[in-house]
Amino acid sequence: MDEQGNSYVQKKGIKINAIFLNILLFLATFFTTTLAGVGWSNQDPYQLENFSAGLTYSILIMTVITFHEFGHFFAAKLHKISVTYPYYIPFPFLFLNPFGTMGAVIKMKSPVNSRKALFDIGVAGPISGWIVSLAILIWGYTHLPKIDFLYEIHPEYHMTGIPETGLTFGYNIIIYLLEKLTYTFSSNSFVPPMNEIYHYPFLCVGWFGLLITSLNMMPVGQLDGGHISYSMFGDKHKYIAYIVFGLLIFFGGIGIIQIFYPNINIGSTNWLIWAILILTLIKIEHPPIIQNFDEELGKLRIILGWFSFFIFITSFCPIPISGI
Repeated sequence: MDEQGNSYVQKKGIKINAIFLNILLFLATFFTTTLAGVGWSNQDPYQLENFSAGLTYSILIMTVITFHEFGHFFAAKLHKISVTYPYYIPFPFLFLNPFGTMGAVIKMKSPVNSRKALFDIGVAGPISGWIVSLAILIWGYTHLPKIDFLYEIHPEYHMTGIPETGLTFGYNIIIYLLEKLTYTFSSNSFVPPMNEIYHYPFLCVGWFGLLITSLNMMPVGQLDGGHISYSMFGDKHKYIAYIVFGLLIFFGGIGIIQIFYPNINIGSTNWLIWAILILTLIKIEHPPIIQNFDEELGKLRIILGWFSFFIFITSFCPIPISGI
């Protein structure tokens, strides 16, 4: 075999190994998210007989992550940009991260130097994940089980009543509206409080999907929202980025004040951690990778860009999780 043939075989072998790693990480993440689902059902995730209790949660969360990443993947392929398959990130240490995963990533293997390509790749992932998350939430709120479902998980609630404290997921605009609509049009349904919705796989995954969508949609640095903002506004994107970064500092600072004044309930110290990550790793400003800003995005992309900001605002939780 000549040198060219050897090179082809080597490249083919590397590609097969990479795909094998993709599959292995997918299976590992499916396993760890199933364990997380068992934990959310208030059962021991390390007892094999409980494994099936986490499958609904796992299938749903893997669906959200997969739609998000393949949104990026197919947008990149559309613009003939070389890109890897998604690398799913399992997280078995449930005491640190009860969701069982850190999401997934894909890697660009060729540069993105087109304004339209950068926009499409940036917007396709979060919009895909957001649509699936919203559909999951709507299904969850329109198919709520009776209160007996919660009593089966927590038999002690028969005697003590449902507590008002504990691990609590925060409201965003979408969750708030869906809850109010459920109260209005399904008055006989039991709507679980935010400190109990993690027992309901559709509500838990839908909430988590909106959270990760809002994090990705922040118009800063090389987050998806940063790609969108930069491709829309060019160098002026930095003004939006610094405003959003300032809001993170604000909400994080309010979280510190809550330590001394618990009645102030509009922020979280979690945002300070996120701000540090942006400042050190993600960066506030998007790198100037596009040389030709004369290329028009077109009306449809501009509408999608503004819609992405709407998604960010309506999915953002000022207080993601409290009561830990």
